[in-house]
Amino acid sequence: MWRNILKYGVIAGLVVAAGMWATLLAFGGNMPHGMSGMALGYLGMLVGLSAVFFGIRRHRDVDRGGTVGFWPAFGLGLGISLVAAIFYVLAWELAQATVVGDFAGQYAASAIAQAKAEGADAAALAELGMQMESFKQLYANPLFRLPMTFVEIFPVGGLVSLVSAVVLRRAESARL
Repeated sequence: MWRNILKYGVIAGLVVAAGMWATLLAFGGNMPHGMSGMALGYLGMLVGLSAVFFGIRRHRDVDRGGTVGFWPAFGLGLGISLVAAIFYVLAWELAQATVVGDFAGQYAASAIAQAKAEGADAAALAELGMQMESFKQLYANPLFRLPMTFVEIFPVGGLVSLVSAVVLRRAESARL
């Protein structure tokens, strides 16, 4: 089981990291903000985390003789997701250090520009500006940034693990 966790976790992590890098390169080193950026990011995560399904299926069909319970399948999926999430965090840190630069500053500027475009008044813009300055300070701290990046992907992996475990579970008595 540990071998499958590492194998499929590395595959998922590399696919997710490659998707992140492809997006960065396509947008000139800037991550797209707003709904389109989120949709693109989570689509890449789902594509990479499809390795969870294949890892559970292989474990069931090859290692377990065609049977696997919900909890072992779910645990395997979470393990694969954990490895993929570590790759995702490392890829983001590398991207920030080499290509992205000041993500927090870009995000803050984008949020303020969007608020202006939506007609926010001066008081709301001032409040948002203060919130964005606070965010930039927090984001500069790796003890804030690393867990924040981790929780972008791991819950998605948990959901993929849950669905995969439900779909792929097969009890001994169900075998024909």
